Amino acid sequence: MASKSLSRLALAATGVVLSALLGGTAAAQPADTPVFWRVPATAAQAQALAAAGFDVEEGDAGAAYVVGGQAVAEQLRARGFRPAFFDTVYKELPAQANSLAADTFYGGYRTVTAHENHLTAVAAAHPDLATKYTIGQSWKKTKGTGGHDLQAICLTKKQAGDCTLSTTSPKPKFFMMAQIHARELSTGELAWRWIDYLADGYATDATAKSILDTTEVWVVPISNPDGVDIVASGGNSPKLQRKNANNSRGGCTGTNIGIDLNRNSTFKWGGDSNSACAETYQGVSAGSEPETQALEKLARAIFPDQRGTGNNDPAPSTAKGTMITLHSYGNDIIIPWGFTQATSPNDAQYRKLGAKYAASNGYLVGTNEETVGYDTSGTTDDFTYGTLGVASVTFEVGGSSGTCGGFLPRYTCVDSTFWPKNKGAFITAAKAAAAPYQQ
Repeated sequence: MASKSLSRLALAATGVVLSALLGGTAAAQPADTPVFWRVPATAAQAQALAAAGFDVEEGDAGAAYVVGGQAVAEQLRARGFRPAFFDTVYKELPAQANSLAADTFYGGYRTVTAHENHLTAVAAAHPDLATKYTIGQSWKKTKGTGGHDLQAICLTKKQAGDCTLSTTSPKPKFFMMAQIHARELSTGELAWRWIDYLADGYATDATAKSILDTTEVWVVPISNPDGVDIVASGGNSPKLQRKNANNSRGGCTGTNIGIDLNRNSTFKWGGDSNSACAETYQGVSAGSEPETQALEKLARAIFPDQRGTGNNDPAPSTAKGTMITLHSYGNDIIIPWGFTQATSPNDAQYRKLGAKYAASNGYLVGTNEETVGYDTSGTTDDFTYGTLGVASVTFEVGGSSGTCGGFLPRYTCVDSTFWPKNKGAFITAAKAAAAPYQQ
């Protein structure tokens, strides 16, 4: 979710056009249908709205974008803000959307079960390349109320010691995780395509072969399976669940339940919301959630500790390993730090690496302050960099408005736009894993 003053001028103009096409308001939508509202606000005001429980999605110079229906707009007005309709959340679906396979929803997006079956099928079809792991359990599964195992797949041309959950295995590693925010639908689909590109392409694609001959690629395509179940239960009107399904804190209803897993990591936890119903609720303690514990355990199992404990201790130039956590939206590549406005001790190297990623997708490279406009504590990329020294970034996939904008873009955008833009960046990340700070 980006904060780019110049590019936002163009996006704001797009919003004006959309607003004109829709009569200048959200009146064409039922009153309870969520839309994006552009709310003139400072960064501090936007953070205060998020802490108060508003669904604040992104910021730009002088404004925030808030998700909700007419009631939310009235609540904002009661606080003295002036929300204006910006764009729809739900995109128009093709006519055949209602006749898609049972394990899909909202025009073709895959369910958790489909992703699980996919990993099983890839591992079975390519035993020389793929190993599937269960790395932990979702919150609901730990409570015996359904839920899922968290699953990962390791891809490489297997030699002795490869894909063995070892920090000393011979090949460098690229770790991708997706859909930790459940409603950010395109991210799991990109992980799916990345897996297939490597596994199916090894025999015919020289680049895929080169990557798997030299590198371990680890992918967790669904990092928040309980949350994705909630999203998918809405069918062609996906529920807007961002967090996991932990409903142990009373008073929250609907999609307000849960812990934001990207505020729950153990590195620099504690700077986000303590309000249980807020979209950025960080949980009762660092690493409180089983999903967080599983992801951190995996990272510690495959990457050695390559960085000191101080905020200003750089990862050495010889450090290995890359990590991308996929989110939407904003067309950003966010580099550390997230928890503070200060740049990381590897800032110059991050900007060089980010520029190589951006050569493929055209995204803006910058810190939180330069992109989304606010600090984020307890994030997964701050954890893998801050704790282990892995060169870790966030990709915010897609723009703010239009058919391919927001966190519920039309499914066809995955193949028409998101995959073509990001495939090259993923390849760059895999190739850079041997020496990410020397790019």
